[in-house]
Amino acid sequence: MSERILVVDDEDIIRESLTFVLKKEGYTVQEAENGLVAYNRLQEESFDLVITDLEMPEMKGIELLEEIKKLNIQTSVIIITAFGSLDTAICALRSGASDYLLKPVEFDELLIKIKRLFEVKNLLLENRLLRKEVQRNFDFENIIGKSPAIKKIYDMIQTVAETDTTVLITGKSGTGKELVARALHYNSRRKNKPLIAVNCGTIAENLIESELFGHKRGAFTGAISDKEGLVKAADGGTLFLDEISELPLQLQVKLLRVLQEKEYTPVGSTSSISVNVRFLASTNRDLKEEVGSGRFREDLYYRLNVVEINLPSLKEREEDIPLLADHFLNKYRTEMNRNIKGIDPEAMRAMMAYEWKGEIRELENTIERAVIFCKQDFISLKDLPQIFSSKTGTIDFSKIGSLDDSVRKFEKDYIFKALENNNFDKEKTAELLKVGLSTLYRKLKELDIKA
Repeated sequence: MSERILVVDDEDIIRESLTFVLKKEGYTVQEAENGLVAYNRLQEESFDLVITDLEMPEMKGIELLEEIKKLNIQTSVIIITAFGSLDTAICALRSGASDYLLKPVEFDELLIKIKRLFEVKNLLLENRLLRKEVQRNFDFENIIGKSPAIKKIYDMIQTVAETDTTVLITGKSGTGKELVARALHYNSRRKNKPLIAVNCGTIAENLIESELFGHKRGAFTGAISDKEGLVKAADGGTLFLDEISELPLQLQVKLLRVLQEKEYTPVGSTSSISVNVRFLASTNRDLKEEVGSGRFREDLYYRLNVVEINLPSLKEREEDIPLLADHFLNKYRTEMNRNIKGIDPEAMRAMMAYEWKGEIRELENTIERAVIFCKQDFISLKDLPQIFSSKTGTIDFSKIGSLDDSVRKFEKDYIFKALENNNFDKEKTAELLKVGLSTLYRKLKELDIKA
């Protein structure tokens, strides 16, 4: 689709020649003989660009620019002016015009300016879309569940996100600590600033100080130039320190200073640098035990642990397993372009009974593998790793109700998800579940499913 341009000038020859040149370049062009006609047209149609003369009857170009701003539309404006009105053109730029041209108009110059303008607009649009996509991916969408345990996490994120409070995210490996960190950032006032994530356990001990705080040229062998650290890179935004328990003791003192004083000193420097950074940290270890054993500073622990968000294991939120499995199925069947409709009850029962020692990460890997090997409409037990067939796992019977209650709960969740996947079309859902439509209606009533 070509960009739409509105040419506004009271001189017919200028207006028509501009229109001719622009149409020849492939743009969709309309004309208006004065500012008032242009303004009325802008209220009825959308344009990407308005090219307008400054001096016109009815409504001058500067007035048209002001009215375009009031309309709050994504329309750029290029002003055409005589040399003697250059000051007015500069005022127009300050008022929001994108560019200006002097009469007589050089068509090559005009086309170059328009091309550059649209390139910048497209880049800005692409940047906004990418930012929205990033925010969508790391907002609440990937934190799946409806269990009381996960709802508590949602509430904590919403409460804490808008503050600059330091948050310690705890939980077993694979429970989604980085997702929570990203949700905290992208729901905060800092969401348009950088989110820098660093895993403290993956950087060599002799390099981590330089990575975090930067260094000056000549600070050590190999430091051939100044380097900006990750703390500085996160200025204005958020720094997420994953696996904080792996941070060496001597660096814990430096980190404590940044948290308390909002300043740090690069390696090899004597000057402090001030920063405005929000800190998030995570660990899969018990930091109280680490403090007791002398491996973690007590003062740093209490400075980090202003708010703790402890992520539940899958064992504590078993009712979320079908929702998580369905989420990952949708993700990987889309990525792999596979027409898989769901997970059959036997396979789902096996996953519900399985002890997920690798937590959500293991569940995701299992579903990804199943999508690869599934040859039918539904993932079955044979598509899962052998352990699901040979060992169904363990169930903590102290935490579940009767068999009838468990079956009823599973059936209710399963039917609801099938309805959801078919946009609540009951005929399609009945066909998918291989039951009669009357049976489906009876089940909806029996299980109190609001569809």
